[in-house]
Amino acid sequence: MKNKLFLYRNLVSVMAVDVLIFSAAFYCAHLVRFDFNIPNHFLSVFWRILPVVIFIKLVLFYWFDLYRGMWRYTGLSDLFNIIKATSLSSLAVIAVILYSTRFDSSRFEGFSRSVFIIDWCFTIFLVALFRLAVRLYYDYFEDIRSGRLSPGFFSLLGKKQIGQKKLLIIGAGNCGEKIFREIHNNTSLRYKVIGFMDDNPAKRGLKIHGIPVLGYIDELESTAKRLKADELLIAIPSASSTVMRNVVDKCKKTGLPFKTIPGYGELIDGRVSINSIREVDYRDLMRRETVHLEEERIGAYLKNTTILVTGAGGSIGSELCRQISRFNPESIILFERAESPLYEIELELKRLYPEINTIPILGDILDETLLRRTFGQYRPYTVFHAAAYKHVPMLELQPWRAIENNIIGTTRVIAAAREHKTARFVFVSTDKAVRPTNIMGASKRIAELMIQCQKEYPGVRTKYMIVRFGNVFGSVGSVIPLFKKQIAQGGPVTVTHPEVTRYFMTIPEACQLILQTGAMGNGGETYILDMGTAIKIDDMARDLIRLSGFEPGVDIDIQYIGLRPGEKLYEELITDGEGILPTQHKKIMVLSSESCNLEALSDQIATLTKLAKVHDAEGIRRQFVKMVPEYHPTIQSDEKAALQTPYSANS
Repeated sequence: MKNKLFLYRNLVSVMAVDVLIFSAAFYCAHLVRFDFNIPNHFLSVFWRILPVVIFIKLVLFYWFDLYRGMWRYTGLSDLFNIIKATSLSSLAVIAVILYSTRFDSSRFEGFSRSVFIIDWCFTIFLVALFRLAVRLYYDYFEDIRSGRLSPGFFSLLGKKQIGQKKLLIIGAGNCGEKIFREIHNNTSLRYKVIGFMDDNPAKRGLKIHGIPVLGYIDELESTAKRLKADELLIAIPSASSTVMRNVVDKCKKTGLPFKTIPGYGELIDGRVSINSIREVDYRDLMRRETVHLEEERIGAYLKNTTILVTGAGGSIGSELCRQISRFNPESIILFERAESPLYEIELELKRLYPEINTIPILGDILDETLLRRTFGQYRPYTVFHAAAYKHVPMLELQPWRAIENNIIGTTRVIAAAREHKTARFVFVSTDKAVRPTNIMGASKRIAELMIQCQKEYPGVRTKYMIVRFGNVFGSVGSVIPLFKKQIAQGGPVTVTHPEVTRYFMTIPEACQLILQTGAMGNGGETYILDMGTAIKIDDMARDLIRLSGFEPGVDIDIQYIGLRPGEKLYEELITDGEGILPTQHKKIMVLSSESCNLEALSDQIATLTKLAKVHDAEGIRRQFVKMVPEYHPTIQSDEKAALQTPYSANS
């Protein structure tokens, strides 16, 4: 009740001020028109028509929502609405006059036409000035009533408030401007923006909201010292890895703390806010053109449908659930065997997307009965199969677990989807399935073959697709957390081999690729992302050491410990018999593949199943060679030693 009363009083107050402004504008228009000496006749006309002018303007201003806005946030959209409302009201007043004098032979007699043009100008100016004054009050003087001055007041005077830090923003683009506005408007933030740095020569010497663009990034060190900056903020979210490396080097030379705004691959909604600012990480140096979702196409198959995600508690599975939820599915089924991660992602989705029916299923993909019951009860329209064992050395020691989970489990999910006529099935694979040298990669390759063979089933309606990508930053087993931990302990940082290289992508990028694949596939395709250039793990380790403020080989040592069992120097994305074909999406390619023999493959998987039951590691490897001719297992004389070897490259 109090809120309604406050809003009513606020509305009446603003409308009362506008009545005074409309009256003043109309009177001033007459004064200007008649050189500040209004004839009695026109003064009489003024008083007669003033109530009509005020009434029409109030109605149209209300119609354009000019009494619903919060004037402390006045912006360009409000100015445009003021111009539209004033223009329409002037035309309406003229129309009323013409209508009232329609039977008069000398229509518009006694009314000065130029008055309405002058009144239009005065009305826009005075109304906009009043709204601007309200915003200035809230920005700079609101706290004077309580006996203290707001941070904005100090900014207006060019003075630094106690506890404020002088911030230099690197990047004078849209992102930098948005960050400045949020810092400026948020009184709880103890920052004062003292300038922008940008390499665009056209921006040098210009000002953004009164803050100057001081110079090029190469001048950062001298500029920061001259202005006595306290912190730096990198606001170039679309920067390439080369640009980011250069900027980070310049920031480090200043000796000041610096942070960054994440790339737009992380900011899925494209929103830039102060909460997005974080410490510079290695992924910032890896930037390339990010994947952009075809949102309409994805929404067409996800919206108002039931989606099932296996491995929903994992790093890829959980992020997949978050991004799927943005497209408003009717239900999302979280199939996961680890109870704690399942509980966490369930709570998160229910908090962020309460309108979506979130269904947690604590189960294993090997549980055929539970799988069939889940598919039969909920009838998922799309399945994203992300559940898998991925740890390379662990599966080398226990290959039967790869058979059970990555192959047998996958065949059971495939069968359940086929029997219950699921529309789309997206299988999450890996670059290690290409010419595999380890058990994990070979097991995923056989799972890929099973997906491709589904078209051999008579009358199958499900569209099965494969998405294959490289190593993922932030996923379980990622090399980055290990390197950071080793650096925090003072080293050494362990790298398997100085020449080992990997393709990398972020978790959001990986999940976008998975969602995009589901929208594009017609069944049987293998999709890959244009991963750019492979990265040397050795270079990555050295960059991380430098980002942590140390010098590799001086403060922190790097040790080369040799390739782990099943590991190879170079990862690939394409195997023998596959050819790259373009797709409608410029960053995604589809691979053509040969036809497969479903019956022969099923028999071979049955043989693998028998070998897995008796834990016959050598038999499993021999069978893999028969099924995947490009599989070349590495020889490890002491596999126990491998398990004890520090983990030093992505799984």
